[in-house]
Amino acid sequence: MFIDLINANFLLQHVTEPTRQNNILNLVITNPDLRIIGLEVTDKIGDHRMIDFVLQVHDPKARTHLKISLSHKHANFELKKEEFSSFDYKVLMRTKTAKNAS
Repeated sequence: MFIDLINANFLLQHVTEPTRQNNILNLVITNPDLRIIGLEVTDKIGDHRMIDFVLQVHDPKARTHLKISLSHKHANFELKKEEFSSFDYKVLMRTKTAKNAS
């Protein structure tokens, strides 16, 4: 199972609440050296819920902390909705397989 792979590699999965219906589709997976602060499942976009968190990274060489904060609170979701609706996904994915879908 997927969770066995996560555990076998000493990784942590931080999202514990459903992000779409009763399922956890959004994952935040880290090694124990990375610190996730204040992860919360927030507002919905369509039928998905967003996650907000702060990733705190310690660089021992620099002797400083790097704090990365991603926030969707000021995002322009109407613009993103327009951009995503303009894609012809059938054409984009027609020639893609699981191996080359990046």
